[in-house]
Amino acid sequence: MPIDPLGLTLLTIARNAIGRRFAQEERSIVPHPELSHPGATFVTLTQNGQLRGCIGSLEAYRSLAVDVAENAVAAAFRDPRFAPLASAELARTRVEVSLLETPEAMLFTDEADAIASLCPGIDGLILTHGSRRSTFLPQVWESLPDPRQFMTQLKLKAGLPADFWDEKVTLARYRVQKWKEA
Repeated sequence: MPIDPLGLTLLTIARNAIGRRFAQEERSIVPHPELSHPGATFVTLTQNGQLRGCIGSLEAYRSLAVDVAENAVAAAFRDPRFAPLASAELARTRVEVSLLETPEAMLFTDEADAIASLCPGIDGLILTHGSRRSTFLPQVWESLPDPRQFMTQLKLKAGLPADFWDEKVTLARYRVQKWKEA
């Protein structure tokens, strides 16, 4: 399926931003009116289908073009889970850009109610408790299709115990438009 003009432009911006670090020739970008509007994105890098880096913004606080470029560089060189991307890896690295909708606070009575409210495969989720916060993009449902396991792993990612729950936990859901290089 062909990628729409906005997706193609965002993927090109991301790849150019990473390639610039290796003095690679940049691909031309087709201007798009949304690039100057505020946008929140995540850039995910994969190699052979395996995660190689993922960094993003949960709130739109800078232009879409700048957000994608900055997150691409961060995913390639500053994701603490991985060594910085090497020049030799770039050709086999696939870029995915997720454009987030504004997160919406969820209302729930307890953890079971929150889990029952989730839309697997559709919802991205932000969990916050005090100073701890974590998120999973909707794409994470592909590897964690069970809502209880999804929530458990999200808590662990936030540095909380798997069985943790507190009335002060807040959740917000969001959806994304995503584009991925072939």
